[in-house]
Amino acid sequence: MQQYLQNKEGLVENVFNKVYNKYDLMNDFMSFGIHRVWKKNLINWMSPSSDKKLIDVACGTGDLGKLFLDFTNKNSEIFCVDPNESMIEKGKEKLKKYNNIKWIIGSAEKLPLKENSCDYYTISFGLRNTKNLKQSITEAYRVLKPGGRYLCLEFSKIQNSNLELLYKYYSKIIPHIGKAIVGEKEPYEYLTKSIDEFVNQDELIDLMKKNKFENCSYRNLSGGIVAIHSGWKI
Repeated sequence: MQQYLQNKEGLVENVFNKVYNKYDLMNDFMSFGIHRVWKKNLINWMSPSSDKKLIDVACGTGDLGKLFLDFTNKNSEIFCVDPNESMIEKGKEKLKKYNNIKWIIGSAEKLPLKENSCDYYTISFGLRNTKNLKQSITEAYRVLKPGGRYLCLEFSKIQNSNLELLYKYYSKIIPHIGKAIVGEKEPYEYLTKSIDEFVNQDELIDLMKKNKFENCSYRNLSGGIVAIHSGWKI
């Protein structure tokens, strides 16, 4: 495991450099399409109003951005931020009909936005891959307006022992799925291990509170396979 942690940045970069062209396909394969339901749950809990600004970090090909714009009848503005240029280009191609998305190459630890810029901040399945967890949360707080809301969708700790056992078995298969679809196994071995090593629901709440977020809470989805965390900049 230590070897994976030491090479985290390179492995994460390697995953997305190789998978960007099949990113959505891999997400559907690994989650049986349920990731789309989880993302809709996040947007429904957010319940955004029109004419608001969202920053979606580790945006991938823009799934959350699309859901946000559809929810607000396209009357909002989005900054889609991802460190991978190829992923950004794929997102631009996929969502070319949406004119109010600004695509930005950048990292969660150093966002190219002024403070107090956005009404909402989202990050889905990206927080555990950041190089500096605390700095990523600090940056989220910085770019949010007073009254702004932080929402994080991430793999978490399963609450049912039987489901946990089944999930651990399935996790061993994921690298083989990666090998079959992308041609690479090792990066996905890292990704499954990163899920195991990531903080639990309450630990993430503590980190959010230490970084000034208030009214923090979370919702478990699919028995805690993933959780949505919410906090406010008051």
